[in-house]
Order: sequence, then structure tokens, then C-alpha cells
Amino acid sequence: MPRSVNAVASRARRKKILALTKGNFGARANVWTVAKNTWEKGQQYAYRDRRKKKSEFRALWIQRINAGVRNYGLNYSQFIGLLNKKGIQLNRKVLADLAMNHPKAFEAVVNAVK
Repeated sequence: MPRSVNAVASRARRKKILALTKGNFGARANVWTVAKNTWEKGQQYAYRDRRKKKSEFRALWIQRINAGVRNYGLNYSQFIGLLNKKGIQLNRKVLADLAMNHPKAFEAVVNAVK
């Protein structure tokens, strides 16, 4: 009996990866082995950076809060310490949004802490 290979499924698998690497430069887009490596590396970066994104946003929020409280004679460290002492539970994301977009509300929070 002749050997039977499922060429349809194999080709479909390859076409799927080649479609995902469309837009890459040169062989990275159209040579199977290179495209597969490119796609796999991209998946690794995506996995890593979904986690990295969280720390990058936290760092951004801290910078924005620090810039906001310096107008009131405090720095970030002092401000967060006073917030905790007063028992005000606003997270950094909310505080950064207030500092950027709602300066009056942020000023009220700073005055409540002082």
C-alpha cells in the first residue's frame, strides 16, 4: 500500500504561518523555515512584553504623580507615605489620571493628605 501523507493539512499549516509573517523583510516573509523562526521569536517577545507592559505603565504613573505633587512642595515618596498614613486608598493609575487630566481634583487629594 502506498504511503499517504496529509499534504493538504501540512500546506495549510505552512500557509497560516506565512500569512502571519507577511510584511516582514525578505526571506523572513516567504521562506518557510526563516518565517517560522521569525513567527516563533515574535510570539516569545509578545509573551514577555505582555508582562513587561505592566511595569512600564506603573513607572509612567509614578513619574506623572511625582511631577504633579512637586507643584505642592512634595515628592512622590513623601506623597505616597502620607497617603498610606491617612488611609486614602487610591491606586497609582487613578492618581496619575487625576494629576494629568483633573488638576483641581488632584489638588484636593494633595490638600487632604497634607
